[in-house]
Amino acid sequence: MSHAPSAPPVPGAPPLFCASAGFESACHIPALPAGHRSRGLHGHSYFATVRAELPAGWAAFPGGEVQQLRERVEACVATLDHGLLNDHVAQPTDENLARWIRQRLQSEFDVPGITQVGVQSTANSGVDLDASGQAHVWRRYRFQAAHQLPHVPAGHKCGRMHGHGFELILHANQDLGERDLAVDYDHLDELWAPYHHQLNYHCLNEIDGLQNPTSEIISSWLWARLKPQLPELSWVTVYETGSSGANFDGQHYRIWKEFTLDSAVRLARAPQGHALAGIHGHTFTLRLHLRAALDQLAGWTVDFGDVKAQFDPLFKSLDHHPLHEIAGLPDSDTASLADWVLQQARARLPQLERVDLYETRGSGAIAALGASVDLIPV
Repeated sequence: MSHAPSAPPVPGAPPLFCASAGFESACHIPALPAGHRSRGLHGHSYFATVRAELPAGWAAFPGGEVQQLRERVEACVATLDHGLLNDHVAQPTDENLARWIRQRLQSEFDVPGITQVGVQSTANSGVDLDASGQAHVWRRYRFQAAHQLPHVPAGHKCGRMHGHGFELILHANQDLGERDLAVDYDHLDELWAPYHHQLNYHCLNEIDGLQNPTSEIISSWLWARLKPQLPELSWVTVYETGSSGANFDGQHYRIWKEFTLDSAVRLARAPQGHALAGIHGHTFTLRLHLRAALDQLAGWTVDFGDVKAQFDPLFKSLDHHPLHEIAGLPDSDTASLADWVLQQARARLPQLERVDLYETRGSGAIAALGASVDLIPV
């Protein structure tokens, strides 16, 4: 196999291991006002995700962390599956379920170093607990709009009028502020409604402040308008396509670009006879996260097209290949692979700060520079 030239290693944070499990459950939330749709008995297809910084030696063998964490998350939520959540949690909101899962994983399933527990109750809403235990509620919205970018180089496809089915996520910290009632999905819906009316089925360039409507500028435009109404706002995330977008936290911009790898692996450190010791494979989801200052003329941090072009040689060396044959790679588990991609890709993309690699939905590893990884549910 041929690969991109090796890059000098850069110091990074310890890997985060991620695992997830779904469960089907009924619930009712007595604390809600009479007549609220969630006060009565109803049900959801829940999806729980856990991220943890696991110490060396926690798993049965190096490289087995994701499988072992996933097994414990599955066992933790199994008691909730096809049951009534109120039998376990008095007020089974997404936040309270996340707290219950976190406490049980720590006390009964010996999972240390938990940095995030997320509970997603619908395709468009969920809550994430961060490392300090604060709860960030999030809600996904969609709008259909046209735009063109006026300051791109001549011939750039985004200089032509075109359109997207944009997606947007609003994230709010429920544990900030002093309002009587916590930020909930209904409150976010009320705040979003006028902006949906303003953006949906319109040309964004014709809206005041969006004459150069990049994903970054759309996110900061919404932040400036929503933050005064919602002091708890944590991030605004804008998906321009299903595989790329930007978010803004009031100070910093970050973009991501997502790729799919259909590749084979074999874990060198798995015991003989273990399923992971043999050649197997996944449709991996790989996300590159880049942080940079906003280019005041272009209106973006990094051109999505440039990210794709610069990463393409490395992508081609990974997709439809046996990853365990990569020279110099200690193993082909997701943590080792994510760190290798981070090191290699920074030679071409110096703005790269984080790589997520998932072997299945919500299960994999994150390699990042610096001491912390935020919990934005991209």
